[in-house]
Amino acid sequence: MLRKIYQKIPFLALGIILAAALAFMLNASRGDSAIMDELAHIPAGYGYVKYLDYRLNPEHPPLLKALSALPLLGLDLRFPTDHKSWTQDINGQWETGNEFLYQSGNDAQKIVFYARLFPIILTLLTILLIYVWSKELLGRRWALLPAFLFGLSPTVLAHGHYVTTDLAATFGLLISSYTFLKFVLRPKKLNLILAGICFGIAQLTKFSLVLIIPYFVILIVVFWAAQKIRERRVPASEIQIQPISKSFWYYLGSTVLIFVIGYVLVYLVYFIFTMNYPQDKQLSDASFTLNSFSPKWLGNIDIGMMKSKILRPLGEYFLGFLMVLQRSAGGNTGYFLGEVSSVGAWYYFPVVFLLKEPIPSLLLILFAIILALRKTFSNAATHVPKSKRLVDWLGTHFPEFSMLVFIVIYWVYSMRSPLNIGLRHLLPTLPFIYILTAGALKSWFNANASYQSFITMIFQKIKNLLRGSFKFGLILMLLIWYFFETALASPHFLSYFNEFGGGTASGYRYVVDSNYDWGQDLKRLKEWVENPPAGGNVQKIAVDYFGGGNPKYLLGENVAENWWSGRGNPKNIGIDWLAVSANTLQGAFGKLHPGQSRQPEDEYKWLKDLRTSPQGFGELPQPDFRAGTSIFIYKL
Repeated sequence: MLRKIYQKIPFLALGIILAAALAFMLNASRGDSAIMDELAHIPAGYGYVKYLDYRLNPEHPPLLKALSALPLLGLDLRFPTDHKSWTQDINGQWETGNEFLYQSGNDAQKIVFYARLFPIILTLLTILLIYVWSKELLGRRWALLPAFLFGLSPTVLAHGHYVTTDLAATFGLLISSYTFLKFVLRPKKLNLILAGICFGIAQLTKFSLVLIIPYFVILIVVFWAAQKIRERRVPASEIQIQPISKSFWYYLGSTVLIFVIGYVLVYLVYFIFTMNYPQDKQLSDASFTLNSFSPKWLGNIDIGMMKSKILRPLGEYFLGFLMVLQRSAGGNTGYFLGEVSSVGAWYYFPVVFLLKEPIPSLLLILFAIILALRKTFSNAATHVPKSKRLVDWLGTHFPEFSMLVFIVIYWVYSMRSPLNIGLRHLLPTLPFIYILTAGALKSWFNANASYQSFITMIFQKIKNLLRGSFKFGLILMLLIWYFFETALASPHFLSYFNEFGGGTASGYRYVVDSNYDWGQDLKRLKEWVENPPAGGNVQKIAVDYFGGGNPKYLLGENVAENWWSGRGNPKNIGIDWLAVSANTLQGAFGKLHPGQSRQPEDEYKWLKDLRTSPQGFGELPQPDFRAGTSIFIYKL
């Protein structure tokens, strides 16, 4: 009886992790207003599933948006199909979103909450998949560690409850890699078909996952080469597999077939969602969008595909891919480390990762890296050739090798891109980082020194017990610290920064946008206005807001006055309060990178004159109050 209970402990622990993640995300979802990207993604998804029309938000694949819209079909909603943003504009996603959520008589808060249900479910499925894969590699107990680190990560909990593509891409990469390696290690027809379907799912989540194609090719070449090297160590009469050329072409051909199956799925999904997208409008929209795209011949190929009734679904997919290439090349103007720039910095992602990943997690990752290096160098001292050690390791640890390869590919790709928007772009690599960390810690935890005699054995067992207790206590202490970091950040997961970044309250000094301020606190501003501190009375407030919410809708038409720097001091028209998003303030006050420009009227010079900014890196004029973490409130 006790043994059965003991065996169920890992599953109970996994259930607790899932329940905690669900509770954290639901609580945050109820309190967060629509963030910037949701203003486009929610109406786009509704247009896909309700009207089978893909005219909105083509720069992202449809899967997450469409699934998030499914719960909305059960609501009595009015969609602005007669508004010019839908009928005339080119990708009028932002205006359609504003009309759909705030101007059509719908309950915007209900729409946003219902749309977030599927992203939350997908996050829970990702945690579960991490556990399943880790269980196969590490055992059911150690599999809890990566599930815990991912499931209770502030970054995961933040983006796991939004209608955005990054967590969906994490799931897509994970399930695609898992099924592909299942096929590689057990090349059966069913595994091949499943790998193809999951590859297609991944391509329907985020365009950056096109990197899976070279990633899989690299894996298959390395796997085949390592297999061939191992075969040469046995007599030729014992080799039971096909000749080199046939086996290589089998693996490579199977990988290509996986890609074909995946893109057939992509075609079918896009075919459904472009059924009612008028071909003439699709062509005119794409022609306008690709007018400045370079090289021109790629744009012409896409337009040619759209002219074909059969190929136009793939043309729509290709359009989104080209739009992503165009945006990635152009960068994104934002604030980072005291500077406003659009050129990006190669060290952006490493720095943001160090500032936003909880310190106990960083310590575990660092320790795992040290352990791996130590093991590598200790093995180098042996007389076994390096090539043999590598090939033997690949034979027993190919999934771990595959994870390491993707981390390197994706981090290098991200660091080279000028599109520095947020740590969320690295989300697909987090499961692999945590699984590899857990693997290194397990090896360290289970390491035992050899002993030669009975007396030595007794002392060694005592030593191992004490050492094991120390190791267990150290890991447990870091995990408890990790949990409390997350719990204390709740529900402000998006704005979470570790102690290196000054904590959640001060993270805006280093970087904003989706790392800190994505518009999530507008509902909290409404709560503050309705219940101001010290019994104050806020009759009207000027709001300069960055995000997907609508100040007048939430606060009231007569309470909120839409504001911007160029309008001057609201006090001049009798408004005593000003609320400004941290993202806007850093864009106004940050030092300009050489070549960047900013209009003087956008620099909030009059606010600088009213409030002296504290000395220090990235400091802003100190507000009298804050709504949540990201909206600064000033009494004028």
